[in-house]
Amino acid sequence: MDFPEVPIYEWPLGMKETTMLPHTTVLTILAMLLAVGSTAQTSHDHMHHGSTPGTAVTGPEGEPLGVVEFPTSCDPAAQPELERGLALMHHMNYERAETAFQAAAGLDPECALAYWGTAMTWVHPLWPDTVSPEKRAAGEALLARAVGAAHTSAREGAYVAAALAYYEGAERGERERLASFLDGWAKVHAGYPDDAEAALFHALALLGNAPAEDKTYAKQIEAGKILEGVMARIGHHPGAHHYLIHAYDFPPLAERALAIARRYDDLAPENTHALHMTSHIFTRLGLWPESIVFNDRAARAASDRTPAGEVSLHQLHALDYLAYAYLQQADDVAADRVAAAMRALEPPFQDHSVAAYALAAIPARLALERRDWLAAAAITPRSPAGISWEKFPYTEAISQFARALGAARSGQPEAARAAIAELARLEQAARALNQPYDWGTQVAIQRIAAEAWLEHAAGNAERALELAREAAELEASTEKSPVTPGEVLPARELYADMLVAVGRHAEAIATYEAALARSPNRFNSLSGAARAAELSGDRQLAASYYRKLSDICPQPTGRQSELEHARRFLGAGP
Repeated sequence: MDFPEVPIYEWPLGMKETTMLPHTTVLTILAMLLAVGSTAQTSHDHMHHGSTPGTAVTGPEGEPLGVVEFPTSCDPAAQPELERGLALMHHMNYERAETAFQAAAGLDPECALAYWGTAMTWVHPLWPDTVSPEKRAAGEALLARAVGAAHTSAREGAYVAAALAYYEGAERGERERLASFLDGWAKVHAGYPDDAEAALFHALALLGNAPAEDKTYAKQIEAGKILEGVMARIGHHPGAHHYLIHAYDFPPLAERALAIARRYDDLAPENTHALHMTSHIFTRLGLWPESIVFNDRAARAASDRTPAGEVSLHQLHALDYLAYAYLQQADDVAADRVAAAMRALEPPFQDHSVAAYALAAIPARLALERRDWLAAAAITPRSPAGISWEKFPYTEAISQFARALGAARSGQPEAARAAIAELARLEQAARALNQPYDWGTQVAIQRIAAEAWLEHAAGNAERALELAREAAELEASTEKSPVTPGEVLPARELYADMLVAVGRHAEAIATYEAALARSPNRFNSLSGAARAAELSGDRQLAASYYRKLSDICPQPTGRQSELEHARRFLGAGP
């Protein structure tokens, strides 16, 4: 699940370095470098370039990327490319960052940080992918080349050793690699506490190691404090903005990043991922108009194809968040336009899990959010062709979940059972992935929720409620991945729907409220809570929910029956 292959061995002067460092030496190297710290400089260490407190960086076409503080020992001619690569890496524009670091190596073949930077662009602690075995070997070779480079320093050597801590050892899993990555960057940060980049990579590593089940968000809060310190010193740093949004991308923390989200585009107004990242916070807070504006801008900014001629994963990712926001405003015509724009994209698509997720999620969302069960049951899995769906079983599971739920709720029990059997298969495949995020549990939640509605359709109310509650509780023990704006249909919302269906209105209200605490201003949760309150006889509570529903849908183009009912109810008075 890595980026499409690029010519990673085409280095200056025909160099094809394959030397590997024994992995047992990496932590020893790091310890030695940190022990000598800034007092032990190499003979080339007088050549520290870059300004303080930072250098404004632009992209290859002159577009602003923010400000970084990255003094190096490399040739001055390579410095702009090193700073560009670093800024692009912080924006998670990894392919463009790789190109910049390769250019730096071409300008200074003895620049240790050029080889370090290329290897670092393949490590994505917050993305649902891992470094392939081929790139792992290539990355270790690049870092070995960095260790032997003439233009370096103790600090720069510590950077190299921290990256090697991730790459070392052929047989280790991703969790173990990320734990070593965190240990390495924590030591660099401790050894060089005034180094902004060391602080940022330490914070990134903390986020990559944060357990999804930890509802105290201890690592996220620790990372946030580090990042706020960098932000206070370098107010336009791309990494500080980007990683702070990730640190606080949780309902209890999201308010902390709202001001950051609203100004991220100031420092990189043409960068697709910078524009999109704002919407992580807008989504967590249910601020749909802002999410729409920024994801529309992000999708347009990413409309150029990748260097390999593919549709960018960044464009598809922004389209998924955009469709989700339109659906919450009941602007179904606009959501349909997003889906049509996606279908009109000419392949090939970037063969990455982020792209696969969006390609599967958008059609599923359009059917399921609108309760179009027949359309959901008819969704075609593994579409479009050209994506390695077998590598990303949890993305195919989105289509099978839509099929299972749609079939169960439209009188097609055999089709529902077949889709549930596929979900069980995909759950096992997802559990076998070498990833820190537990995709197997996410597929299990979908499977159990679909089974619940199949039981409900068969008249087995108690068993159906038991399964629906199990799926909701399992979902509550997890966190959503940043790859998605939200669950395709939240299990807790589906449980509340079932409680309404069996007449348990008070329980349904409490369950909808719990769903809204996790996903504020969701149309279906607000509509369901209002209906449950109305049926329970609590007209005041029903009015408050109907009012919120009307407020988030200023110009609806769909769900008219629900919104017309809300207007009639509010017009009728107490």
